[in-house]
Amino acid sequence: MKIVKTIAEVRAQVKEWRAQGLTVGLVPTMGYLHEGHASLIDASHRDNDRTVVSDFVNPMQFGPTEDLESYPRDIDHDAALVEAHGGDLIFHPEPEEMYHDGFSSFVDMTVLTQELCGLSRPVHFRGVCTVVSKLFNIVKPDRAYFGKKDAQQLAVIRHMVDDLNMDIEIIGCPIIREADGLAKSSRNTYLSEAERKAALVLSKSIFLGMDMVKKGESNCSAIIGSMKKLIEAEPLARIDYVKIVDCATMQQITTLDRPALCAIAVYIGSTRLIDNFFTEDV
Repeated sequence: MKIVKTIAEVRAQVKEWRAQGLTVGLVPTMGYLHEGHASLIDASHRDNDRTVVSDFVNPMQFGPTEDLESYPRDIDHDAALVEAHGGDLIFHPEPEEMYHDGFSSFVDMTVLTQELCGLSRPVHFRGVCTVVSKLFNIVKPDRAYFGKKDAQQLAVIRHMVDDLNMDIEIIGCPIIREADGLAKSSRNTYLSEAERKAALVLSKSIFLGMDMVKKGESNCSAIIGSMKKLIEAEPLARIDYVKIVDCATMQQITTLDRPALCAIAVYIGSTRLIDNFFTEDV
């Protein structure tokens, strides 16, 4: 396993693999890897001959008041995890390598990006679509792997790939949770001991919503209301959103009469965390 910092090095290595007839998987990440990322690398290692992991904190998807500078970084830790899970190459560029002077081309999307995280983070998905498109053009993978925890991101990327006729298979992988239920996230490191305990309200509300669906509840307002009540009982929690949307359009629905996503974003102190469930998985 090796680490490279330039686009030319990635392309040279992938070209060599292609000449040998090998398939290539890509796991795009912002680094500070955990067991959730490891599950994506495992899936790529299983499905492909070679796996590239991008390790890049993408400045374009952070708003001006968000945590770009404080976002955790540890390339040595990341390299050990990637190697342990069968990754073959880490692409770890500097921002200047991805966005040269005068960079002015973007990939944007309507509809799917206008709800959920798109409301509170208006520049986020343009940054995601642009950097993922660049990574797809650089690596040209057969398959790319994304976690279902970022459910809206997964839907956006699938739609982008379809709209732009990209010859890449997008694989969504299940949420990986801590033993107590909290969804794995690089931002969990921001939490104090008290906040870490309070953060369990996210997974508890998700499990409550899942249980209601399992028992036959189809009224979205009833499910959302019960989840909000649970979250609001936690003093350290502040709701950004609790919504149920159509899986295909990411637009809100009132009744569970189609495949749906129940997604939440909650501030625990100053840390914004997300979680979700798909009704088809209940």
